[in-house]
Amino acid sequence: MKKALILLGCPEAPAQTPMAVYAAYKLSGMGYEVTVASTPSAMKLLEVTDPQEYYVKNKIDIESCINNLEARDFDLLLGFVHKDAAVSYFVTFYHILNTKSMAVVFERDSELLEKFIEDLEESTDATIVSARAYHNPTPLRVKFDRAIEQLGD
Repeated sequence: MKKALILLGCPEAPAQTPMAVYAAYKLSGMGYEVTVASTPSAMKLLEVTDPQEYYVKNKIDIESCINNLEARDFDLLLGFVHKDAAVSYFVTFYHILNTKSMAVVFERDSELLEKFIEDLEESTDATIVSARAYHNPTPLRVKFDRAIEQLGD
């Protein structure tokens, strides 16, 4: 079975948690065993959002995960990026895993959004899905669906 790792940082942006659960749902449907590596606060939101673990079955603290990570542990890296720290985490995981990767970049400030995209493009060859979003996950979901379909090809 293919394995996917979803990265979640600070859950400050309301669109992140529903998109993470949605991404786990989509990837599971594509045959991936999904693990979510997150901060403790993002983990708490996932536990409340999916208490019976229908979609997010495997969870790990992001710091513990990075300390034990090796190249090719996962077949897909999917990171949610809406802060500078998330860019750094994604780039670090990208270079350790050396696998197919997708960054879902979102921010309500268009200048910050462009900065995050530029930083990722300079440091990775990951597929970048981006939208000006913060509260409403719909723009991200639409673009994510398009990108994930291409991933399956």
